[in-house]
Amino acid sequence: MNPIVEAITDTPLFAGMSGLELNAVSAFLEPRRFLKGDVIFKRGEPGTEMFIVRSGRVASLATDSDGNERVLYEFGSGRFFGEMSIIENEPRSATCAALEDTELLVLEGLDFYRLVWEHPMIGTRMLASMARVMAGWLDEASGFLHDLVRWGETARKRAVTDALTGLFNRRFIEESTHNRFSRNSGEPPVCSALMLDLDRFHELNERYGTKAGDSIISVAGAAYAKLVRDGDVAARLAGDEFAFFMPDAGPDDAMAAAERIRAETESLYFEFADGPGGFPVRVSLSASIGVASSPSDAADAVSLFAAADKALFKAKESGRNRVASFAAIP
Repeated sequence: MNPIVEAITDTPLFAGMSGLELNAVSAFLEPRRFLKGDVIFKRGEPGTEMFIVRSGRVASLATDSDGNERVLYEFGSGRFFGEMSIIENEPRSATCAALEDTELLVLEGLDFYRLVWEHPMIGTRMLASMARVMAGWLDEASGFLHDLVRWGETARKRAVTDALTGLFNRRFIEESTHNRFSRNSGEPPVCSALMLDLDRFHELNERYGTKAGDSIISVAGAAYAKLVRDGDVAARLAGDEFAFFMPDAGPDDAMAAAERIRAETESLYFEFADGPGGFPVRVSLSASIGVASSPSDAADAVSLFAAADKALFKAKESGRNRVASFAAIP
């Protein structure tokens, strides 16, 4: 049996999970050792990881009014801690240190959110387990599960999505692309990336104001969300920059998708007042898109988006409102 699966099988956090689910979880867990007295994290530090005690003991510490450290709680084998900083997106509320030589299994915050996104049943069971265990600690069983799930939903969305468009953010699409390449041993995988800029967006933003600019970004993002296939990732990077990652899509499929996105952008229009008290002006959009594919154009995630960005520059240089392929650049 996978040693990590064996270690987590009977832990409360993963109670009731099947062997397949435990194997999926184990891929995200990193073993980490601490010697007696080692500080795992300090109060006030950013909370980017949660921990499961594989062996040993960990103390949660707080400083009293006299400046003395007091043990608030001890975590033994199978217990977990550090999850609330991830869920609430808040700094650590206490210091945690190893009371003896200890081995922990570490789950990165982003991987926690990925589990919830990509394996909703696993995410639901983990949240429910957290609620059950923490309800026992806090003696607040009534209503706690509902609050925890609500907190987890809010924090999860905040961590991986763009607030204005509802699309994924740069962090998520970069991690998704990296993971696609890292899971493919040996040869680069078949996949594609698209980079998109809204044409002359800054001119529109300056002429009609930031509220109009936000409206353009929001409507475009909503349109793009409806165009991606299941499994594809659409993200807003910054400003009027968008990116798309298409696992398992070759050059032909990627070019066809880019053309659909370009045509949809061209069909969008807005009405903005041309100055205070001015009459409504009809404003149309267009987009320039660059396309690159693996393995033909790139052999890793960074190179793939760099190639798509070069193709985007070519599309804008060629007159905008068009799709350009990296493979076609002389």
